[in-house]
Amino acid sequence: MGAVTILPTFLSANKLLLFVCLIVLSLKEGYATAEAESHTIHVASLLPSSVCTPPATAKGLDKKSFLQVIHKHGPCSQLHEEKANIPTHAQILLLDEVRVKSIHSKLAKKLGSVNVMKKDAAANLPAKDGSVVGSGNYIVTIGLGTPKKNLRLMFDTGSDITWTQCQPCLISCYKQQDPIFSPSSSSSYSNVSCSSAACTSLNSATGNSPVCSSSTCVYGIQYGDSSFSIGFFAKEKLTLTSNVVFDNFLFGCGQNNQGLFGGAAGLLGLGRNKLSLPSQTAIKFKKIFSYCLPSSPSSTGFLKFGNDGLSKSVKFTTLSTIPGGESFYGITIIAMSVGGKKLSISASVLAAGGAIIDSGTVITRLPPTAYSALRSAFRKQMNQYPMAKSLSILDTCYDFSKYSTVSIPKISLFFEKGVEVPIDVRGILYVNSISQVCLAFAGNSNDFDVLIYGNTQQKTLEVVYDGTRQMLGFRTGGCT
Repeated sequence: MGAVTILPTFLSANKLLLFVCLIVLSLKEGYATAEAESHTIHVASLLPSSVCTPPATAKGLDKKSFLQVIHKHGPCSQLHEEKANIPTHAQILLLDEVRVKSIHSKLAKKLGSVNVMKKDAAANLPAKDGSVVGSGNYIVTIGLGTPKKNLRLMFDTGSDITWTQCQPCLISCYKQQDPIFSPSSSSSYSNVSCSSAACTSLNSATGNSPVCSSSTCVYGIQYGDSSFSIGFFAKEKLTLTSNVVFDNFLFGCGQNNQGLFGGAAGLLGLGRNKLSLPSQTAIKFKKIFSYCLPSSPSSTGFLKFGNDGLSKSVKFTTLSTIPGGESFYGITIIAMSVGGKKLSISASVLAAGGAIIDSGTVITRLPPTAYSALRSAFRKQMNQYPMAKSLSILDTCYDFSKYSTVSIPKISLFFEKGVEVPIDVRGILYVNSISQVCLAFAGNSNDFDVLIYGNTQQKTLEVVYDGTRQMLGFRTGGCT
């Protein structure tokens, strides 16, 4: 009996070997492509450490204008909150929703005069659009006065005025970790008069008309979560670092303060108004600042002013202005991708309500049409993992308790000028526990609400604000 022919007559043994090699290479390329389109991570790494990691450094960073950024509820913070006062993830997300609703509401500004030194004055203050102090996560330390007193303040790109609690706390001061600032102990402190242009500027910065107390200008600002600060508008020496000092910095010296501040001494306003820190220091820093938010509460990031040492790898897109929200930093997102594939979302959907980037909002809010497409694509690529119950506003959650490693599809945002911003895996996920790990995006109520690029999705990126050129830059791996 003759030999059985197992190869096609047109395929020699050498050609078969070549054919097999091509198949193997194709499979390898397929695996490599799959790896390139997803993050493979150890599940245990999703949980924050209880130990603070060493301070972040950045290559080429000019330490003269460098402030360390820490998460106010993490082990790097020295605010020493009582455990009972540390909010749960559900509470943080609830506060975040209050902030977002405040941004979306664009409350009408009631400009009537208010006697802000009365105990019930806060009830008459309209909320400044978009500002909810309780949801702010990140703090920096600055120096105020002569001699300098260090104060830990939450920083917020959605707020303009900088303020801190001040002695003698004429009405009320909440509990803070740092000693409350005492104007009478500083030789460089002075009140701002009611007749000054600076006092008049408070209207646009706080949403409220200033009032007078014995010819001294009095500010009042209330946030969307009912937190508020009321007190004297003043000038003082501001120390960012030992070599960077500004005289006559305008700030609020709070005499009546209440809210969810987590032990911080007040707030550092990084918005676009002329009373914000970037505007007041524009002669030196040209309205340029950047920050990197750490990957977890147990690590650190930075807040830097000026462009010295700015990396050439920063990619810039344009900043815009949102009608009715001039203090916010407007952006234009034109596309999104999941697992390396762009979603079928019209750029007009992403632009319908305008868009902003905000350091104080925790979770990025998308138009519901865009969020639905993102969620569908993400769930499709995560179908091998069991789903878990929703966590507050987060409706796509997974149980990783039976896994040691997981594969998470990569997500990117695309901006004007061809800028692609890949989201760090810790910015894709919001972790309540290993058995409840959620997609860290949410949808707005309708497509015409403003899109908000929140701080979770900014983790580990160096985000550069150039207010002079009206540009916004991004650099991956910014904290390390």
